[in-house]
Amino acid sequence: MNTAVQDKKPATASLLVMGYEVVIGFETHAQLSTRSKIFSRAPTAFGAEANTQACAVDLALPGTLPVMNKGAVERAIEFGLAVGSHIAERSVFARKNYFYPDLPKGYQISQFEIPVVQGGAVEFYLGDEKKSVRLVRAHLEEDAGKSLHEDFIGQTGIDLNRAGTPLLEIVTEPDMRSSLEAVAYARELHKIVTWIGICDGNMQEGSFRCDANVSVRKPGQPLGTRREIKNLNSFKFMQQAIDYEIRWQIEELEDGRAIQQATVLFNPDTGETRAMRTKEDAADYRYFPDPDLPPLVIAPEWVERVRAGMTELPRVMAQRFVTNYGLPDYDATALTQSREVAAYFEAATQACGQPKLVGNWIMGEVSRRLNLAEADISACPVTPKQLAQLVSRIQDGTISNNAARQVFDALWSNPEGAVDAIIEAKGLKQMNDTGALEKIVDTVLAANPKNVAEFRAGNTKALNALVGQIMKGSQGKANPQQVNALLLRKLA
Repeated sequence: MNTAVQDKKPATASLLVMGYEVVIGFETHAQLSTRSKIFSRAPTAFGAEANTQACAVDLALPGTLPVMNKGAVERAIEFGLAVGSHIAERSVFARKNYFYPDLPKGYQISQFEIPVVQGGAVEFYLGDEKKSVRLVRAHLEEDAGKSLHEDFIGQTGIDLNRAGTPLLEIVTEPDMRSSLEAVAYARELHKIVTWIGICDGNMQEGSFRCDANVSVRKPGQPLGTRREIKNLNSFKFMQQAIDYEIRWQIEELEDGRAIQQATVLFNPDTGETRAMRTKEDAADYRYFPDPDLPPLVIAPEWVERVRAGMTELPRVMAQRFVTNYGLPDYDATALTQSREVAAYFEAATQACGQPKLVGNWIMGEVSRRLNLAEADISACPVTPKQLAQLVSRIQDGTISNNAARQVFDALWSNPEGAVDAIIEAKGLKQMNDTGALEKIVDTVLAANPKNVAEFRAGNTKALNALVGQIMKGSQGKANPQQVNALLLRKLA
């Protein structure tokens, strides 16, 4: 999934050769999961007929006044608590002035100087390296409407269903240094907002929209001129767009041309970005406090009530997995990528008492199969109880790891199957009869005097050849640990 544009070298390779440092910051719009809009009672459901979910407030008809949605504020507080931010006791709404056909008021209600959520950080793993991206702020604002272009009849219409939909705009410091790191951050942020339930995270429907600010510079130099890639709606396209933009900027600088600050769009069909307009600065929007909305005051007691009602956070759960189950940090983080995966892991672990083995199977075979099917854990045909039974049969020596994969394959194809019944039907039980196994070992040693001599002369690889012969003689049913123990004893 995380691939660069076809026929282009990865951005990291170009950077190493040409000596440029990449600097990336993110602005993410998370649509909050309220049933009504941020300043009106109009519904926010996706997919309704155009202009059926816009009321007088959303249309900015004369005499209407906005009223703050308490649920939107509480979701912003939840996010701030989840990422260790400061929740401002007093924040202010402002008017962001610009003209666009789908913005009937001629301004967007947002927050500027004093946002509701300030600071914080998002931590994640890139491979086995722990990363942290600092947040500048997260502020509440309303969404605009949508222009509908009917090219075949040469007309454009305006749908105001989205106008007034509550958004939380999450802004980072320019802390990321590669497209891989940027995508890892975006995935972690997506995990957080969906985990705590403040956003459904549906990127195709526009519930989680990312804008990447990308610039390049020589190490030690001031920040370069950034270009903002707007509305990246998949993690795959996100990486492709950033990689292309990095290469484009480096090529421009190497050819002696200056980078112009701009807003750009990514075309997934061509794999290229193209400038949409010059990038505005804050002064261009003429921010000023909204006279129709008083300052938003959040008492400490309100914050504590929200905190008390929150679910266990992923980083807290990961630490519990380390403490209670003895998992490595990396495993614990991987197993808390979603609440559903974490619940699956805990259910299987509690059924068999083997957290490390269960975790290995979930991160390995289960994840591999789900990725191939482009499905999530909810679609896994193997239940936690079945996985626990499988792990137990590996642990007690009934089956080998190779045999376990055959059982898993059978369970995946037939979820109604039972682990023990599959083992019996396929004849997968390991040979645990020491006497029978010893006869096979003796026969193999007698038939392979050269390997025996090489091992006794110090060639440890010769042992592998003997083990292979024994496994073949037992039709793969010998317990490898027993085989190694018997061989070492007899060859001593």
